[in-house]
Amino acid sequence: MRSLVGLDPLEPAGGGLALAIGTFDGVHVGHRTLIARAMERAASEGWEAGVLTWDRHPAQTLRPDKAPRLLTSAARKAELIESLGVDLLVVLPFDEAFSRITAGDFAGDVLAKRLGIDAVLVGPGWRFGHGRAGDMSLLRRSGEELGYEAVEVEAVEVDGEVVSSSRTRKAVAAGDLATARALLGRPFDIDGEVLTGDGRGRQLGIPTANLAVVEGLATPPLGVYAGRARVRDAWYLAATNIGVNPTFGGDQVRIETYVLDFDADIYGEQIRVEFHERLRDEERFENVADLVAQIHDDIARTRKLLT
Repeated sequence: MRSLVGLDPLEPAGGGLALAIGTFDGVHVGHRTLIARAMERAASEGWEAGVLTWDRHPAQTLRPDKAPRLLTSAARKAELIESLGVDLLVVLPFDEAFSRITAGDFAGDVLAKRLGIDAVLVGPGWRFGHGRAGDMSLLRRSGEELGYEAVEVEAVEVDGEVVSSSRTRKAVAAGDLATARALLGRPFDIDGEVLTGDGRGRQLGIPTANLAVVEGLATPPLGVYAGRARVRDAWYLAATNIGVNPTFGGDQVRIETYVLDFDADIYGEQIRVEFHERLRDEERFENVADLVAQIHDDIARTRKLLT
């Protein structure tokens, strides 16, 4: 997959291009359907299939006080899009200058002139340009004038409701990981660098990998979860606590993952943690022995649930 970042490197593909456009936070099953349609259109004509997205959620620039917690970092989003098999990823900076581009200039200059698209595919109700002035009607008119096809792809539903990033965020925030998985088409996951913690887990015989909670990214609510962890390109079962460690008087939220059947120093390494099922709320225990007993029970339940 080729990647172009920013407006300056943009150039016509030359051999034809079908382009899917969107914010694509989470790259959920609705996004995947839209991108798949672009790939099908490209394959039918012998064109390249591309995705155009932004380096941030538009609300971070337009309404920063209302910007949602994101389901995926920019790097994870790019990884998920690449896994779908597209030929080209275009990432544009949604900064103040970009937000002032008119709908006509976006449809004409960015899409037609700079990228030389042959087809553009968007989700239902997609708006674009300064003040969200552009709609499907304008996009189709621009396409007729400038020689590209504009296609609105139908919404995807799960359990009778439209799949959306906002619906997925609500499921994650509620700890409803089964719904989040159905909407994402994969388990919800978090990537992070393993940080040096208090060392208390190793003292208790249950060493954990500690990840920082990244500001602006979605996390499930405080509690204990069964899931998996990818460490050094291998997958292991994992029991993960999101919380403040109240038994020891903690006050900073952190992610602590016990990786089953694994014992190695991984400080400073990147791991991925998947959240499959919520086991319980975080609790404060009267003594360390009760805490250790509960953690061992969490580990046993994780192994039983996921094997």
